[in-house]
Amino acid sequence: MRVAMDLSKLGLSRRSVAVTAALVGMVSLAIGAHAALNKRALEAANAVATEQADAALGRPSRIALVIGNGHYPDADAPLTQSINDARALTEALRHEGFDVDVAEDATHDDMSRAIDRLKSRVRPDSVVMLFFGGYGIQAGRESFMIPVDATIWREADVRRDGISVESVLDAIKESGAVAKLVVLDASRRNPYERRYRAFSHGLAPIGAPDNALILTSATPGKVADDADGQHSVLVSELLDNLNAQPSAAAAEAIFNKTRIAISKATDGAQVPSVSSSLLKDVRFGASAGS
Repeated sequence: MRVAMDLSKLGLSRRSVAVTAALVGMVSLAIGAHAALNKRALEAANAVATEQADAALGRPSRIALVIGNGHYPDADAPLTQSINDARALTEALRHEGFDVDVAEDATHDDMSRAIDRLKSRVRPDSVVMLFFGGYGIQAGRESFMIPVDATIWREADVRRDGISVESVLDAIKESGAVAKLVVLDASRRNPYERRYRAFSHGLAPIGAPDNALILTSATPGKVADDADGQHSVLVSELLDNLNAQPSAAAAEAIFNKTRIAISKATDGAQVPSVSSSLLKDVRFGASAGS
């Protein structure tokens, strides 16, 4: 009663107070969105500055796109490991001398923009790495990375809402990268395929284009169950091998050691796949060349 009297004395109605509160909320959201955009712009500017410095000094360009998708509305529970994996791998790659662009819980538009940014940064001497953690589906002999906003009820929806790994590799190749590294942690049982298939089919075989090295969490057509822990089995073993290697260790050797370690750790229940068409060594290490 007293509040109503105080409002009337101030010439305010309940409606005007509600409208004012709503406006304040909208302004707060706008400020938050602006801050997020500024952070993205700052990260992009720093990446460009680093690339320009590398070019001026004649250092090879080493760039990466890391995507971790965990919160899918159609899933029974979030994939917490995907987000953790993306963050940990980002830190490791930056330590290895890569300029990393990161996307978490990315929509189709987010992923498309991130891939466009990646293509725009490629130089003829670039070593480019792509990591995707989340759900993957094969359709028509292609493997698709699934954004968090995908609406999939049939196989045709996969092509519409997913992003083909092969198409990204082709785009990077056309941009002139000297070598491509890909890590796909997406051979999971997913909530989509059960709608039009009896079971999940995992990923399709991915043909490595010229000068490419591809590591997937399971062999083509197979799925791998997530284990307990902060990180997936694939990323956990990959991080261990990256940290255990001497300076300038060969990427192909690290990927193969990761594959063998996972196969042994799971008693053969999960066997990752490594596919290589590299014509020369690509090495990790902040000071390593390609």
